[in-house]
Amino acid sequence: MPSTSSPLLPLPRTPATSGVLETLAFFRDPDFARRRFERYGDVFETTLLGQRTVFLRGAEAVADLFAQAEAVEGWWPESVRVLLGPLSLANRNGADHRARRRVVGQLFTAAALKRYGPGIVALVNELCEELRSAGEAVTLAPRLRRFAFQVIATTVLGLEGADRESLFADFETWTRGLFAFPLALPGTPYASAIRARRRLLQRLAAVLERAQAAATAGAPLAAGGLDLLAGGLDEAGLPLADADVVEQLLLLLFAGYETTASSLSCLLLTLLQHPAELAWLQEELVALPWPPHPWEELAAYDPVRAPRLDAVVKEVMRLTPPVGGFFRRTREPVSLAGVAVPADRVVQLSIAATHRHGAASEDLEAFRPQRHLGGGTTATLLPFGGGERVCLGKALAELEIRLLAVGVLRRLALTLEPGQDLTLAVIPSPAPKDGLRVRAAAVNSSSH
Repeated sequence: MPSTSSPLLPLPRTPATSGVLETLAFFRDPDFARRRFERYGDVFETTLLGQRTVFLRGAEAVADLFAQAEAVEGWWPESVRVLLGPLSLANRNGADHRARRRVVGQLFTAAALKRYGPGIVALVNELCEELRSAGEAVTLAPRLRRFAFQVIATTVLGLEGADRESLFADFETWTRGLFAFPLALPGTPYASAIRARRRLLQRLAAVLERAQAAATAGAPLAAGGLDLLAGGLDEAGLPLADADVVEQLLLLLFAGYETTASSLSCLLLTLLQHPAELAWLQEELVALPWPPHPWEELAAYDPVRAPRLDAVVKEVMRLTPPVGGFFRRTREPVSLAGVAVPADRVVQLSIAATHRHGAASEDLEAFRPQRHLGGGTTATLLPFGGGERVCLGKALAELEIRLLAVGVLRRLALTLEPGQDLTLAVIPSPAPKDGLRVRAAAVNSSSH
């Protein structure tokens, strides 16, 4: 427990008892956490469906939580636990979690990302051509979801067209059930998601069985990163087609798809809503090549070569992080920002609230990407989580976002269609309610 020179404060609590009304507010009110932080402080406890849950925000509380990693463990709501599966990395803790994380992490090393770069660029160009040739307004968010799924399924895991397309529809169904009420009644999103999970696992197992057969026969695996994964599994003594591996791929497909699609939609929406900042970014982009030089995709638009793009991405993910928070469970008492939190409490670190928590003079409610260039911002950034459970696909998501942003903004001029609802639905990840309808036109080729 972090040392403190003063006695710990008692944990503030809301008056909620059963937590039914609190749970409804949690799902329906985008200001749920902010309102309670303003009333109870940066660490408070409430009840969600009978579960005592501690919410926290701010740099001090975040640092304290990460410093006491051995006193907490990963935790997810029941719907997420069931749909991810008991073998999933997300549901593991301790040494077991760390060992599996090292194996799966081989898919996201710098060497692996360099391998994926050309495929991502090709998919960006395909999307740009699709938008350019539409000839009418298009709903962009679903196309970005398909793009993000193609990147993780095709580029990383090497799935072929038929496997990929059969997976996509089931993934949409499965995703909708992740944060639904865990009532498996016929026709509910949760029940549909459970059925979709069974089909997904069967299809992923078939893909891995084919890969295992190819490896046994000495044939090369399909394009993607399965060979990287296979090497680490050999060291761990697991066969490539093991049910354990199938559940890890299910998690990877979700982690590399849902949150990245959200980030892409929010990035383009925010820039289209802020034409001055878009013009400021375009001043940098016109000096950058598209496509990047072959096999240089990883560094072509990094923070050194494209500092304004880096600042814009950081600011968008600060204001609209792809995940609103993450959960832990206290195994023993902990101290968070000077507040005593008992054992056996679910802790929800509110990423969205933490991103907007800092010096009042900085106006952290405003979209101002320039704040990230001077190094003086007081904002704490955690769009991919943090600590030993930070998102494994962080580097891939950042690469994908940079490549799509440059490709789309260098090749196309996008305009928002009037009369649409641009407010964000926040579960499971932020996305414009009407799907982000835009018109796309090719930019002058002489600017390439």
